[in-house]
Formats: sequence, structure tokens, C-alpha cells
Amino acid sequence: MTVGGAFRTRWNRTGRRSRWAAAGVAVALAAGGTAWGLGDDGPPRVDAVDQRVQVVDGPHDDQHVTLDTTFYKPVGRAKAPAIMLGHGFGGDKHGVADEARDLARAGYAVLTWTARGFGTSTGQIALDSPDYEVKDTRQLIDWLAKRPEVQLDGPGDPRLGMAGESYGGAIALMTAAYDRRVDAIAPQITWNSLPDVLFPNAAGAGPEKGVFKKLWAGIFFTSGSFGAGCGRFLPSLCAMYQKVAEQGGPTPDAVATLRRSSPASVADRIRVPALLVQGQSDSLFPLDQADANARAIARNGAPVSVVWYQGGHDGGDSETGRVRGLVRGFFDARLKHAGTSGTRFTVTRAGGLDSSTQQVVVQEAKARTYPGLSGTPQRLPLTGFEQTIYNPAGGSPASVSALPGLGALGSLGSAAPAGLPTDMPGQTATFDTQPLDQAVRITGAATVRLKATEDPAGRTSGSPTDDDPAAGGPLFAKLYDVSPDGSATPARRIAAPFRATGGEVTVTLPAMDYRFDRGHRLRLVVATTDMGFATPPQPAAYKVRAVSGLTVPTDSSLVTAPTPIPGWVWVLPLVGLAIAGALLLGVRRGRPRERGTDVPLEITGLTKAYGNGHLAVADLSFRVEKGQVLGLLGPNGAGKTTTLRMLMGLIRPDAGEIRIFGHRVTPGAPVLSRLGSFVEGPGFLPHLSGRDNLDLYWRATGRPAAEAHLDEALAIADLGSALDRPVRTYSQGMRQRLAIAQAMLGLPDLLVLDEPTNGLDPPQIREMREVLVQYAAAGRTVIVSSHLLAEVEQTCTHAVVMARGRRVAAGPVTEIVGSGRRLEDAFLEIIGEAP
Repeated sequence: MTVGGAFRTRWNRTGRRSRWAAAGVAVALAAGGTAWGLGDDGPPRVDAVDQRVQVVDGPHDDQHVTLDTTFYKPVGRAKAPAIMLGHGFGGDKHGVADEARDLARAGYAVLTWTARGFGTSTGQIALDSPDYEVKDTRQLIDWLAKRPEVQLDGPGDPRLGMAGESYGGAIALMTAAYDRRVDAIAPQITWNSLPDVLFPNAAGAGPEKGVFKKLWAGIFFTSGSFGAGCGRFLPSLCAMYQKVAEQGGPTPDAVATLRRSSPASVADRIRVPALLVQGQSDSLFPLDQADANARAIARNGAPVSVVWYQGGHDGGDSETGRVRGLVRGFFDARLKHAGTSGTRFTVTRAGGLDSSTQQVVVQEAKARTYPGLSGTPQRLPLTGFEQTIYNPAGGSPASVSALPGLGALGSLGSAAPAGLPTDMPGQTATFDTQPLDQAVRITGAATVRLKATEDPAGRTSGSPTDDDPAAGGPLFAKLYDVSPDGSATPARRIAAPFRATGGEVTVTLPAMDYRFDRGHRLRLVVATTDMGFATPPQPAAYKVRAVSGLTVPTDSSLVTAPTPIPGWVWVLPLVGLAIAGALLLGVRRGRPRERGTDVPLEITGLTKAYGNGHLAVADLSFRVEKGQVLGLLGPNGAGKTTTLRMLMGLIRPDAGEIRIFGHRVTPGAPVLSRLGSFVEGPGFLPHLSGRDNLDLYWRATGRPAAEAHLDEALAIADLGSALDRPVRTYSQGMRQRLAIAQAMLGLPDLLVLDEPTNGLDPPQIREMREVLVQYAAAGRTVIVSSHLLAEVEQTCTHAVVMARGRRVAAGPVTEIVGSGRRLEDAFLEIIGEAP
């Protein structure tokens, strides 16, 4: 259980009751010496024994502690490698029981234990101290080495892996540093340096000048207390926390104590293969903590793999099965020598909603090397003058980046719940990039050079710099994604604190994997407050200026594997598409050939009534010349779509005719091969990727692949890596762009698009207009239906205006727009409301 998980469990009455009931059962069973777990595991059955193991620890080995443990026998093996599986802060061994059973079924001997000071284990919490928890785990290794089911590499030396989340992940790192019998580790969402975590400073000045992460620190210490006073903490740790909390910042003793419980203090000793799994939604232990562990272990010559997944202490638990599979595969490679560990960097990305399940689809992007947080840098200039911002009296109201334990704020994206305040007026300085001319995906930690100075005009007695002028007041930097309509959402709900020292500082923003789409802007926000951190109660003012642009890291080596396609998805649609392709190409026999002309489209007396008597199109006539972009304009229900469906040969008119390049249109007419269309919404195979849908569509036409002009179509779609995602994960706008690209395959002479800009944002609409104009300028013809006069005015050269199935007006757009009153009167006359 993670720290956040512990927080939620304590406030969930049902969860709390069941948790302690489970613990009581374990104690009752242990009272008999051993108890074999039977019954509810399902085949294959896993046998488990509960046992209380006594260990000796303390600075002078003067304390006796009893640990509550469970040993899971490996399924199907007489002897097997062992895995020690730790739990999160505030939890116990029962929180990892399901994972332990899975590993036992995979052929591992698994030991879980409740850390000292938690559950029914005795002792006091020491935060994974070398003098306490590390000594406990080393003696548990001794115990494991005596089990007959455990494979040994030597006398007293089991073949051993260690894994766990958060608190359990840190003990794996610490134990590997102090005990060479550990052969591989897979710590998850854990820390490298506790001082840097609880007193972060994005300007790199160190925890001594850091800003106190008060909310998370409070959860740490209150969830381990379970009552008044120090509870189950070592008294020295409780006193340390109380002093830090009272003064709102670090003390030298606190930094030194926390440093001893940090893998950073013994990083040169960790020399075993490591899989480091860190959450992207984690304001407690951000991605930089895994990065620091990875760099340290790699310096020692040990192989390291890094995974960034969507969850973390702030929420997002949907990838539990995926992460467990990665951990199991890592141990298979390192402890059983089964398989390989070639991938060094894996990032999971939310790819939209599955339209059939409404669940978030998560995909993996992989690379054979881990680039760290700096990646391949790209520089983006920032706009914005020097700005003055204010810290309110009492530090309230405060901006909100993340709220510990409330995972909805940070999981799988960035948007805050409706109505939740993010930044307070007057407390933030903002600096924007220009709209992006192409999408940018940040993979790593962006940096920016800032100058922040306390403004004497806003200074009061007791100002933040009174006690230590060199420290400066705290400020908080974060990145926002600004869409073309001006709405802004946090890229990740994590703030990077630094201090306004008066000089220029390089601020490292929170690491992330995040895509900023074309037309969007990156916004740097500098705030004076953040609810998760301690801020001065005295009012103050600061002047903030961006000295440089943003330097953003990218990693082009990350590749997303296409989603496997079920066989049935290919077979049935191929039949339908083959038939459609035959109709499209006009595979007909025994009909006389007609003489063609250069007129792309001519409609004469077109009429269509439906069975219910509704007259959809009435005596419609118009002509479209080569090189025109014609807008078919009218309100919903005007008959535009019915006209286009007859134009495509999908339905027969009751009267009149349609000729394309002189050839009469009927269902399956050969001339339809010169037409590309998108009418009444895109129809794609949801389990196929966008690229596969385009490829399959073109193959169904039977035409050579070289004639598809696929590159031009993909450039029009501009879907980036989403082209290789299943279409079921696409938004409406993405489906729209893919449909338009499909209509343009083969560069048809006549292109027909029904409401093509539905679902597109303003920059994409502008690009669509440019594409259509350029397409027609090459000698082709485009017909676009729309109910928006402004859209037709800006996109089209000519227009046909319809209402109630009839033509109201036709001609060049400039003439139609210039006769607004006459056009309005014509509409009224058609619907029977003429003055």
C-alpha cells in the first residue's frame, strides 16, 4: 500500500474494518506456530505459512523486535529463487498478498512481512534506517536462506530479489546497499533522497534552502502515529518532525537524519540489476527521484531499466496488472535467466477512451536506452514582461497543484475537478510560448532561467527575508497547456519550489511525459503560494522575470508498438470493403460508355422524397467548375447531406440527374473512382490503428499502393503517434481528420466533404481551409457542405445556398455575402414567412 493508499484506507470505514479484521486473523493463526493458506486462491493453489520472526536491531543491536511474516511456497518447484515483497507506509503484509500469490504461482518463493512499527509487528518506525529496518531485512534474508524451498547461490546466500512500493521500495534499495546477497531489485514509486523530497528546491540550492512539503510530511507522520504524541515513531523522529512543522522549514538535524534513511547516502554501494518504476502522477516522489537512483546505480556498472507509468501517490491505479507483469518479467530475466531485459526505458501513455468499454486505453512507448531527464533539448522562447506578484497575509488563499491522497487531481492527465481553484488572482506571473507550429512531447524536466526579487514596496516587518536574506521567499513554478481557445490546464499537477534570492536562477520544472499539440502554447506559471507547501504568513511582493526561454527535453527514440489486431477484425471488414471498393471503381459490365467532359459536376432538376412524404431535395440545379471550392450552405435539414449521398451514388434520386465529368451518376458508376468523399461521419474499424484503416481502405480499391499518395494524406491528418493507436481511442476531432485524409487518398479529381470541420479546433480549421484551397489550386475541385456562413465565406470561392431542399442562391461567395438582406428574404420566402 502506498502512502496515499494508507491515507485513503484510514478514512474509509469499510476498508479500515476489513484491514484490521484480516490482521486479526493473521495473529490468531500465528499463535499456533504455523498456518497453511488454503482455499480461496484458486488453481494452482498457493501454500503459505504465517510466522513471527524475532530480530535484533538498534544502533547497538540492543533491541528485540518481532516481525509478522508470511512465506509463500513456490508452485511447481522444489527449490526456487526468492523474492522479498515490502509494503507501503501505513500498510502491512496483507496489502501485498495478491502480488505474492501471483509471484508464487510464477515459481518464486515469496516472503512478505509487516515492517517494524506497523500492524502486529513490534518496534518503532525508523523510516528505513540502516540501524533498524535494514537490520531487520538482513536477518529476514538469513531466515530465508534456511528454507528448504529457496534456491541458494552459496551457503547462507539465497538467490534473491526485492520489490515493493514506496516505503517497501526504499527498503529494497537500502538493503541492496548493505547486503550483497540481494541479486536484483524492483523498487516502485519511492525516494532517492528524503531531504530533497520533503524540502525540495527547484533551483538546485539543496534541502537546506528548500521549501517544506508540509501536507505530505504531515501524512507521513500522522499515519504512523495512530494517536496522540509520537505514536509508533521513534521519539527522536517525532521530535524532529514537530520542530520542522513548527518553524515551517528544515533544520540541520532533520536533513542529516533523513539523509541516513535515503538511498542517496549509500548510492555507491547499490551494484545489482534494478528495475525502477516511478509514477507520473506523484507529487510526493516525482520522477526525478527514480532518475537520481537510476543514474547512481548505472555509475556503479549495474544494468538499470526505468518505467514511468500513469499512476503514483496522487492516484491512477489502472496499471497494477501491467506493472506487476513488468516486475515479474524483470525477475524472470535476472533470477531465472529466462528472457531478456533489452528495454531500458518504458513510458506508459493514456491514449484516450475505448469507445466500447469507456476505459482509458494505456499504451507503452519503449526505448533501448534511458536518456535521463534532459533528453534532446528544444528551446522555446517565452513572451511576457517583468511582473509583480503578491503573497497574501497568512499565505491564504493558496494555489492548488496537488492534494495528497486525492488521486483524481493527478491521475491520467491534468484537468482539475470542476470548480476547484488552481491559481489565485494576483499571485501568479505567466509567460507563454508562441503557438506551436508542430506538436512537442516533453519527456523529462524542462528548465528555465528566472530572476525573482522581493519587491521592497510590498515589504512588511517580518518579511520572509528578514531572518535570512540569502534564502528569499518561496515561489512555485509549473507548466500549463494552453489550447487555442485560451483555456489552460496543468500539464502535470506538480509544482517546483524555489526561492526568490534576487539573482538569476535556473529552475528545473517537474519531470513529465506530456504532449503539447500543434497550435497550443506552453505557459510557465510562477505562483507565490501552493497548498502543499509551507509559505510565510507575512504579506510580501515579488518581481519575476523570465531571463531565458524554456528548454524542453524530448526523446525521439521512444517507440509505441501498434496494438495487436484480432483476426476476426481483418476478415469480415475485408469482405465489405472489397464490395465497396468494387462499387467505388465502377466495376460494371454491359453498359455503353459515355463521352466525358471537363465539367467536374453538373446537377439538373434533382429531387428526392422519402417514404414518409418528406421532400428532402426539390428541383435542385447547379454547376461546379474545375478549380472551384464550392460551399453547399444551409441550416440543418436543408437537404445538403441527401444531395451529397445522391452525388456519391449511395441513393437514387426520384427525378433529375447528376453528372460527374460528363458521366451520369448511378450506384457503382465507373466515374465514381474519380471522387473522394467523406459524408455523414467517418466509419472506421475501431480495433485497427488509423494507419491500418487507411491502408486497408486503399487495398480494398485494388489500385496500386504508389497511387495512394499516403504521405500527403498522413500530413493532412497530422495525428502524430496516434496514427498507430486503435481508432476507438480517438477523439471526435481525430476521427474527423483521419476521415478527411482517407477521402484524399489517391488525390481524387473531385473531393466531397460533409461538415469537415466538426470536432476540429480553430488552428486545425485554419489549416483545413488552407489544405482545401491548395487542393483546388492544383486543378481539382472541392465541395464542402456547412451550416456556417462564416466558414464558407473564408474557405470557399463559390457557394450554393439551400433551405428546405431548394436552392436559395448560387454564385461567387463575394456576391452572396454582399447581399445579406436579399439572402435573408429569400430564406423567409422559401419557408413561407416572407414579409
